[in-house]
Amino acid sequence: MIVTSGDAIVRRTPDRAFVTIAVESRAKSPRDAQKQNADAATLVQQRLAQARLESDAVRTLGYHLEQDFEVGPTGRIPRDFVARNTIEVRVDDISRVGEIIDTIVRGGATSTWPLGITANQVTGVRFEVQNRAAAEQEALRLAVADARSRAEAAATGAGLVVDRVLRIEDRRDGIIVPTRPLVMASRAEAMTPIEPGLIEIQAHVSLTVSIK
Repeated sequence: MIVTSGDAIVRRTPDRAFVTIAVESRAKSPRDAQKQNADAATLVQQRLAQARLESDAVRTLGYHLEQDFEVGPTGRIPRDFVARNTIEVRVDDISRVGEIIDTIVRGGATSTWPLGITANQVTGVRFEVQNRAAAEQEALRLAVADARSRAEAAATGAGLVVDRVLRIEDRRDGIIVPTRPLVMASRAEAMTPIEPGLIEIQAHVSLTVSIK
């Protein structure tokens, strides 16, 4: 038998993006922090509704309410209560990513409320391809072909030939890696520039063949 491995990378231009937004509020009491955060999150939802996104494009990733502490000479000193609502926005048109970011940030990235301070932050942008399954299968096919050619080369070097394939193992250890995603801060009225780069879809297989 001969055991070889094969690798392949398929590169695709992303056609979908996910923008993560954090609405964070600080106040002296947990009730005030929660109230102002709910008001701010509602305002964000209204802005996104005006952006003409798909009905299922916005979802809540998490909500946290906790007290902030500062470490002093005598121990921890309690500070403000912090409410944080994390929202994910799916953008199916890559050209609109900068527009969506500006929709959230402009109109009050940081605002002082009667009860405390609230800030909207874009905490991340990630890119994907919508038909990922087809790209994964293409990468897998190329990886198997690479492993097969290695096995045939090894068999030829030994004066033998490949008889049949006994085993193929698909090692899914890193499917999609976005390369060089870049988000730059907006200036004046210019739209935030976005450079999504390319998506690398990787496949790695192990191939076992019999020889004769």
